Amino acid sequence: MPLSQPAPRKLIHTRAIECKGYEREDGLWDIEAHLVDTKTYSHTRRHGGRERKAGEPVHNMWLRLTIDLDMRIHNAEARTDDGPYPICGDIAINFKALAGVKIGAGWRREIAARLGGVKGCTHLVELLGPLGTTAFQATGRARQARDAGRPLLKKPYQLNSCHVYKDDSEAVLERWPQFYTGVRER
Repeated sequence: MPLSQPAPRKLIHTRAIECKGYEREDGLWDIEAHLVDTKTYSHTRRHGGRERKAGEPVHNMWLRLTIDLDMRIHNAEARTDDGPYPICGDIAINFKALAGVKIGAGWRREIAARLGGVKGCTHLVELLGPLGTTAFQATGRARQARDAGRPLLKKPYQLNSCHVYKDDSEAVLERWPQFYTGVRER
């Protein structure tokens, strides 16, 4: 269902983010994001750059995380094809600092420690949030198949992460009855 009818308006800026998850033949996974910002009017890049026509990217950035099913990053690669400053892409090599980090509890804290402020790029760092979510979505069935038959010893990370998975919800009763805290019907 779409949002309500807006007031009369005109489009100025579009940010498009696309995230994809790939299963590799070597057992690892590539999780990729692409960010493109465009304007509906012509403008000039800072520092005397060329004029950009309406629809040409202001930002055109890529990020790939290579992970295993334990959600550990084996490699990270970033690229900036377009940015407002000629040196925007120079920071891309710093994203290799994510190697060894595990996507999960403490993920955002590790991102801030390794790539926060002047150590990273605002836009590429922002992509790491949806990339983390995409990693869980892409690998979910494979992790479930790998873990089939193993006893679930700790609470699933999804518990209390949103209203659907509050620990006394029907969804928790259905998926993880051992962690359900609501009243059970008799």
